[in-house]
Amino acid sequence: AGPVESRNEAAMSELVPEPRQKPVVPMKPMGINASLLGYIGIDTIIEQMRKKTMKTGFDFNIMVVGQSGLGKSTLVNTLFKSQVSRKSSGWNREEKIPKTVEIKAIGHVIEEGGVKMKLTVIDTPGFGDQINNENCWEPIEKYINEQYEKFLKEEVNIARKKRIPDTRVHCCLYFISPTGHSLRPLDLEFMKHLSKVVNIIPVIAKADTMTLEEKTEFKQRVRKELEVNGIEFYPQKEFDEDLEDKTENDKIRQESMPFAVVGSDKEYQVNGKRILGRKTPWGIIEVENLNHCEFALLRDFVIRTHLQDLKEVTHNIHYETYRAKRLNDNGGLPPMTVETEENHESNL
Repeated sequence: AGPVESRNEAAMSELVPEPRQKPVVPMKPMGINASLLGYIGIDTIIEQMRKKTMKTGFDFNIMVVGQSGLGKSTLVNTLFKSQVSRKSSGWNREEKIPKTVEIKAIGHVIEEGGVKMKLTVIDTPGFGDQINNENCWEPIEKYINEQYEKFLKEEVNIARKKRIPDTRVHCCLYFISPTGHSLRPLDLEFMKHLSKVVNIIPVIAKADTMTLEEKTEFKQRVRKELEVNGIEFYPQKEFDEDLEDKTENDKIRQESMPFAVVGSDKEYQVNGKRILGRKTPWGIIEVENLNHCEFALLRDFVIRTHLQDLKEVTHNIHYETYRAKRLNDNGGLPPMTVETEENHESNL
C-alpha cells in the first residue's frame, strides 16, 4: 500500500501548482497626506487670480425683451442702481414705436468696491408691438448669433488678440405681461426658439397689478405652460454640476421662476429710510421688500449668485453649440474671415 500512496501523492503534487509569491508592492511614501512641514504659499493662487481679473475687469451683456410699457428700462436701471437703460441714455420722448424690431446696445462701465464691470444693455424696441408679430423674434436670434460669429472669427484668427472683446449675450430677461391668465402664443414661440441659443430668465412685469393670490396662481400656470411646451429656461436642469447646485437651482426653478417683479428708480422716505419704491394712494410699494415683490430675489440671482455661471453657460454651452455647428457646416475648417477671403481671391 505504501508505494501506491506515494505514487498518488506524486501525481497530485504534479497537478497542484506551487503557490506563486506575491509581487512586492512598493510602500506608499510616508506622509502623502501629512501636514506640510512649512508654509509653501499655494493658497495665494486665489489672490493671484483675483488681482489678475480685477485688472482686466469683467464683461456682462444683458438683453431685455418684451412689449412696450412693461417697465423694461426701469427694471434694468433698478437692477444696477444706475441709469443704464436706453431710455435713460438720451431717449427722445417723441420717439415712435418702430415698425420692426430694432436692436439697440448701450455700454456702461460700472464700478463697485474696486471691481469694474463693462455692462452692455441690449434693448429690443418694437418687439410684440405690431398687429402682425409673426417671426418678430428673428432679428433678435440673428443678433445673438452674429455675436457668436464675431467671437468665433476672432478666435480662429492666426494672430489672435490677447483678450477677445466679448459681445455675446449672457442673459436675456423676457418680460411677461401680468395678465393673470396664461402666456400668449408670442411668448411661447419666442422662448421656444431662443432658449436654445441664449440663457432666458422669465420675469412677470409690473407684478403690483395683481393680488397675491393671482400672482401665485399665475406663476404656477406659467411654469406649467413652459413645462408642457418643453421650454427650458435658465438655470437648465442638465447643466447642474453637482448635488449642491441641483438643490439650489431646483428651489429657484420650482418656487421663484418666473420672478414677479416691480421696478422703480424713484426714492421715498419710509420709517426714516430712503427706499426705492412706487407710490400708490394706499401706500408705497417697496421694490426691495420681499413681502411686496420678488425684485430682491431676481437681483441676487442674476448678480450676486449666478452672474459668473451665466457667462460660463453662454461660453461652454450656447457658444460651443454654435461653434460646433458652424465648423461642421464648413467641413471642419474654421470659417474664413473677410481678410482671408480677400487674400485667397488675390492669390488665385
